[in-house]
Amino acid sequence: MLGGPLPVQVLLSRWFDTARGKAMGIAYLGIGIGGALVPLVAYALTQSMGWRGALEVLGILMIVIALPGALIVREPPRPAAGPSDQAPSVAAILRRPSFYLLAAGSMASIGAVGGTMQNLKLYLSLDRKIPQGEIAGVLSLILVGSIGGRLLMGGLADRWFKKHVMLLVYTIVAATIPAMVFAPSLPLIKVGAFLFGIGLGGDYMVIPLMAAELFGLRMLGRVMGIVLTADGVAEAVVPMAVATIRDRTGSYAGGFLLLVALAAAGAVAVALLPRRGETAGVDAAPTR
Repeated sequence: MLGGPLPVQVLLSRWFDTARGKAMGIAYLGIGIGGALVPLVAYALTQSMGWRGALEVLGILMIVIALPGALIVREPPRPAAGPSDQAPSVAAILRRPSFYLLAAGSMASIGAVGGTMQNLKLYLSLDRKIPQGEIAGVLSLILVGSIGGRLLMGGLADRWFKKHVMLLVYTIVAATIPAMVFAPSLPLIKVGAFLFGIGLGGDYMVIPLMAAELFGLRMLGRVMGIVLTADGVAEAVVPMAVATIRDRTGSYAGGFLLLVALAAAGAVAVALLPRRGETAGVDAAPTR
């Protein structure tokens, strides 16, 4: 958990310029593929080994799969600094309204996504009485949809303004949460889950692309460090709020309506962002 997505986001942004969105989308396929397989694998392991044994196997797999790649990957060459390549200070960035709009939009959407994912399994089990095997299938469909979402949004980010792609992603999240949660039948829940996955796939990926567009690559690590910390707060607080509403009311309906409102608020914050920042394009990485 101490690693998180930040090193990968900064590394990819520095390696790629004109194809940055596509590169980020392809790299983030690992999350989609792993996420689509893990609910099914975890269910099978839990049935045969219990939940403790399943967690042990999954933890070992994480090390075996991830560590070799981390040891092999190289740092990108740093471009020569020119007279106009002075990066702004953190204090200067913190004085920009665009930073707070990006952070607020990111917190709202990530909170909505996290609240949905953390509570969806319990909702489908407790409120909808769906069998555990079918629930695992729903969760896998979300991650399958996220694979397409990462490729689609990554490709669009190389052709459209990043702001427009981010707005599209956040709108999909806000629209598909109720379509999935309040669907009247399991097949429609699965359709909503797949569409929600498309928004989920673009959500985490588009934030560093927008941050690089607004504040430049030289400050990307520090900016994303602050934004991801704020996102972590949202990911911790929002799922708890949804669960608390369920415990007090006996239904997840109010909690999921809160998530829809959060996702919509995130879309509004993104709509107020500028298309480009003052430093965009100044400190670009090697074009790939």
